[in-house]
Amino acid sequence: MPDANHEDFLMLSGIQHFVFCKRQWALIHIEKQWTENILTFEGRQIHERADDPFLVESSGSTIISRSVPLVSKKLMVYGIADVVEFKQVDSGGVKLENRNGLWAPYPIEYKHGKPKQDDCDIFQLCAQAICLEEMLNTTVSEGAMYYHKTRRRQRITFDAATRKDVAEKYGQMHEMRLKSYTPPAEYSKACENCSFFDICLPKMKNAGGRVARYVRDVFENEGW
Repeated sequence: MPDANHEDFLMLSGIQHFVFCKRQWALIHIEKQWTENILTFEGRQIHERADDPFLVESSGSTIISRSVPLVSKKLMVYGIADVVEFKQVDSGGVKLENRNGLWAPYPIEYKHGKPKQDDCDIFQLCAQAICLEEMLNTTVSEGAMYYHKTRRRQRITFDAATRKDVAEKYGQMHEMRLKSYTPPAEYSKACENCSFFDICLPKMKNAGGRVARYVRDVFENEGW
């Protein structure tokens, strides 16, 4: 991909929307629409409690940094990591300012609810790891998801297949934004809890034929 300016970069977190629903992602990131329901509100509150850009905690051989800015020129994305733990290691880590030894970054993402059936959360965390690798010139082999409902960490490893999927998804997102393409609505049960239900109108596609027939019948009855 050719050199790009900052306006060509995508929000890292958008991959979660994209995997869940490409139309939802396009409505947010291409058409610049946003709406909120109780699920998105609760999720935002959890993030706000986790994020404190002025707080750096230290516990023995672990440093905890919150709201860490991230960027990747390779993926052309930017964003914020909820938490990055730096664990002291004997080798393979990075040097930190005013700290002795080597430290290995370990990204942690906080989510509302419980683990999802798809890989959208894993892809987002993997993208954070790729950013950290590029920024710090190191390798990040694993991280963790923390779900509010289960209140425990889920260890995630970043294998080659996951990294490939992440790169492909962002490639598709860049292509869609370049074309300003918003996919048509496709209704599913997941639509019922989506905060974009009233904007997306996923059931209208199936109603299109009935509407067309209704309009035709009205015109025919009026003698048009």
